[in-house]
Amino acid sequence: MVLFFTSRAVDPPVTIYMGRDKVENEELLRYGLPTDVWFHVEQVGHNSKLSSAHVYLRQPEGEPHGEWDKLPPALVNDAAQLVKANSIEGNKRDNVTIIYTPFPNLKKTGDMAVGQVSFHSDKKVKRAHVPARDNAIVNRLNKTKVEKEVDHEGDRQARLKEEGRRKKAEALERGRLEQEQKKAWEEQKKQRTYEGMYTEEAFAEREAWSDDDFM
Repeated sequence: MVLFFTSRAVDPPVTIYMGRDKVENEELLRYGLPTDVWFHVEQVGHNSKLSSAHVYLRQPEGEPHGEWDKLPPALVNDAAQLVKANSIEGNKRDNVTIIYTPFPNLKKTGDMAVGQVSFHSDKKVKRAHVPARDNAIVNRLNKTKVEKEVDHEGDRQARLKEEGRRKKAEALERGRLEQEQKKAWEEQKKQRTYEGMYTEEAFAEREAWSDDDFM
């Protein structure tokens, strides 16, 4: 089961989702989108053994709120509060650090435990400090919660089909615009040639040719 939340801290709203358990988290690691952003409690120092929810942020198409490292603070805070609230030990502590990174930066190898991940690049990881649980934010998000079974592979295939249709339509549109541009250039070229036939220089040159014919 996947839990879906809606953050209205920004407009348009953004979907935040998470797996109910580590098995579902493992599934989500296979099917995230390139534009998804992954959030988790940072596992260092006194937090090194904290369990943590895997929370994902998914923007509407076109990423209206910017790329992962330029997200509005209010949106990052919503996701971070949700991570803290759904982490058993993290929810009990203050001053928790939440890390986040773009989905493609997640690294999963065969020797890792279920739900465990690392990063391809530590430089693509940002941190958000959560001093304490904010019940107003958590309650607002929980009111939007929807739990449902997800056909991850079916959704992926549907996205690929839609992406294929979109790319085909874009290619056809580019071809049409290129043809129109080519036609416009040809018309301009013809017009310039036509206008050039009736300049004073052209008439003078013709008269010179005519005089030469009778000499």
